[in-house]
Amino acid sequence: MTATGAVGWGRNQTTATERSRVLAALDHVRDPELDEPITTLGFVASCHVSAAGDVAVRLRLPTYFCAANFAFLMVADAYDVIAALPEVRSVDVVLLDHFAGAQINAGVAARAGFVASFDGEAADELDELRKTFVTKAMLAGTDQVCRPLIASGIKPAELAGLTLADVPPSSELDRLLRRRAELGLRTDAAAPLLVDPGNGTAITGAGAPKYLGMARLTRTGIEANTGICRGMLKHRYAETGAGEEGSG
Repeated sequence: MTATGAVGWGRNQTTATERSRVLAALDHVRDPELDEPITTLGFVASCHVSAAGDVAVRLRLPTYFCAANFAFLMVADAYDVIAALPEVRSVDVVLLDHFAGAQINAGVAARAGFVASFDGEAADELDELRKTFVTKAMLAGTDQVCRPLIASGIKPAELAGLTLADVPPSSELDRLLRRRAELGLRTDAAAPLLVDPGNGTAITGAGAPKYLGMARLTRTGIEANTGICRGMLKHRYAETGAGEEGSG
């Protein structure tokens, strides 16, 4: 009796650990428009891991009509990060309560890609869309990093002369560096702080005010959309998402 109980307890502990690893992996899946993890946004409705390593994740979105291309990216990315975990035997990721859920779920499960999943409706895969939103995230991140510098008395034109080494360490800087890396932009200490997200060229002092204005508008737009989506999700679903901030 004691031995059997010990084995069962051990399996439960292992399953809990593996579930935490799955949720940690899902932390790296972002809503492409909001640039926030689907976990902290509350988009992970549930996450179950069996003792054998079979993972079942259910995703949810703020509205029934959330863009199908955005939804496809999140479901496909969730599948990929879970499948990459060595302890996982099988993956089942399902998007709930969505107008294109059947096509998205079937396409992701078959690893078919966006065009094949929406045969006759989609003309291109989503690489360019993803790049567009990473570019916006990089601009928003630049504003997040630059605002404290401006508040300290550094003029916008002077920021054009700074390098990444001149910026104090922070979580905002770390995030900016990750977005720059995704775009293939320089992240070394000697790299300019202000760069064109398309080609990586340094922004001149004269161009800095306009550039920073665009970065500020991009950040405020993302933050406004994030607030709206959080509110709509809470209105649609009362339950806290798996891995969401403040969850148990």
